[in-house]
Amino acid sequence: MRAYLNLAVSDLPRTRVFFLALGFKVNEQFCDEATLAFDLSESSGVMFLSQTKFAPFTPHRITNAHEESEILTALQLETREAVDKMASAALSNGGNEIRNPEDHGFMYTRAFADPDGHIWEPFWMNMEAMEART
Repeated sequence: MRAYLNLAVSDLPRTRVFFLALGFKVNEQFCDEATLAFDLSESSGVMFLSQTKFAPFTPHRITNAHEESEILTALQLETREAVDKMASAALSNGGNEIRNPEDHGFMYTRAFADPDGHIWEPFWMNMEAMEART
């Protein structure tokens, strides 16, 4: 099974620049003038659609993610350093920090909003420490 997160955005070129700076990999097979696709893993991806292209897929109005929370997208990364690197890249390229970094010992997380207000939460988890807690 392959899963795609679909998000409406106001500016696809800006979105491309932002997520390339974070290290996302474009999947050109699913890109056109109104759609931008990135692979997150072998089994998941994110599709950014212009608001015009997104609108027919839902009976609801498109949420303004700067004003309302629609989803929190957590991305598990390999190291704490990778979490900081992604968050720093986001903040340097038009993202906004949502909350202070959180260090729970077994897990480290950051949170930022992309230029359209969608919240992303890169995190690192030490699975051995997590399992020892249970």
